[in-house]
Amino acid sequence: MTTRTQPNIIVFFTDQQRHDTTGAAGSTLDLTPNFDRMASEGTHVANSFTCQPVCGPARSCLQTGLYATQTGVWNNGFALKDGQRTLAHHFNDAGYDTGYIGKWHLMPHDFHGPVPREAQGGYQTWLGANLLELVSDAYDCRLWDEDGNEHRLPGYRVDGQTDAAIRYISSERENPYFLFLSYIEPHHQNHSDNYPAPEGYEQRYAGARLPPDLAKLGGSAPQHWPGYCGMIKRLDEALGRLFDALKSLDQLDNTIVLFTSDHGNHFKTRNSEYKRSCHEASIHVPTAVCGPGFNGGGRIQKLVSLVDLPPTLLDAAGIEVPAEMAGRSVLPLLGGGDRPDWPEEVFVQISESHTGRCVRTARWKYSVRCPEVTEDGNPVSRRDADFYEDDFLYDLQADPWEQTNLIGMSNFRDVVADLRRRLVARMTSIGEKEPRFLDAPEKGARQRKQTYHGGSTVG
Repeated sequence: MTTRTQPNIIVFFTDQQRHDTTGAAGSTLDLTPNFDRMASEGTHVANSFTCQPVCGPARSCLQTGLYATQTGVWNNGFALKDGQRTLAHHFNDAGYDTGYIGKWHLMPHDFHGPVPREAQGGYQTWLGANLLELVSDAYDCRLWDEDGNEHRLPGYRVDGQTDAAIRYISSERENPYFLFLSYIEPHHQNHSDNYPAPEGYEQRYAGARLPPDLAKLGGSAPQHWPGYCGMIKRLDEALGRLFDALKSLDQLDNTIVLFTSDHGNHFKTRNSEYKRSCHEASIHVPTAVCGPGFNGGGRIQKLVSLVDLPPTLLDAAGIEVPAEMAGRSVLPLLGGGDRPDWPEEVFVQISESHTGRCVRTARWKYSVRCPEVTEDGNPVSRRDADFYEDDFLYDLQADPWEQTNLIGMSNFRDVVADLRRRLVARMTSIGEKEPRFLDAPEKGARQRKQTYHGGSTVG
């Protein structure tokens, strides 16, 4: 039976935000003082990774606790399977009021704005759009309520959504609430291929130091980094406003706030767009949680996947975690704790740029791709494949910015063999068929000799 002792829960969800934009991850740009305080006083999930580095599929994973091939949304433009239960359904059943504000991106692409009531994921209260980037701009935010009525939110888009969230949490209610607040920022504005920060904010970060991968590889970062930073700064100010509202409403001590993002941004350095790759810039995301049960939780060093966050939220609310969820609650990891069944790697599915699969351990990253191409020579994007070829191998300890691809080097064969076994185990555990693999062509060996011992490497 639900009681008022159950915590309120807010998910503060950004779009396309790199983990290294936060001070908690080492940034010196002071973009995220509110996130940094949240990570310091609450729980910082330092090694947090998306399981699908593209918008719709990642969102389906966070709504369901399943991998994208399990939800049916393995590609942008797909809808959740009929009858698919989301976080809203689980919280509804536990007596919560559930609300959604912002970008949805879990409908076919011909649904730009209003999302039909039956496709709103079970949320009781709704103020959203399917493709917010296509129906709004930085100072022109339009969202639709659960009945399809249009609402124009004044001000910068981040502020309009934050105002709506504050109105939601300040409403009189008898039940605890679960609010999913989904921003489009710091995603690019599609029609202009630009990163529109609030007035004056882009200028603040003109000449701001680039992360090493972007400084080395360039891409669109020299043009877009200042605007991107300005958008993140305003998001963090919105997070601060939300905490201020919780404090003034006497809700701060009984509200869990989860901050995370769907994927990162490599600024056209790894392929011709912004994400859809195995690289840290694409898959490593900022994540922190604060509130009852998480305050003082410290820094979680274990590798955590996006699919671990739904069971974590349910567990924190005292709701039984469904057995079908692919992830695990991080609660046992707080305060330096352990969980014997915690995986040593995260598993990533990749679509659209190509059909790929990846595993990342604390030290190594191994990625494969389906070699099939279309008639015009573009990589085939499909749910899964029968056959993959080696694509990337990185030693993240020696090469954290992934500048040297080791795949095909003979002295790393044992590493590849172990990571491939891990990859197959993760694929088959969620219903994918065991594929065939093609070894990468052999390259000249590096001087560094590797002795591999089942996950540890001595160089």
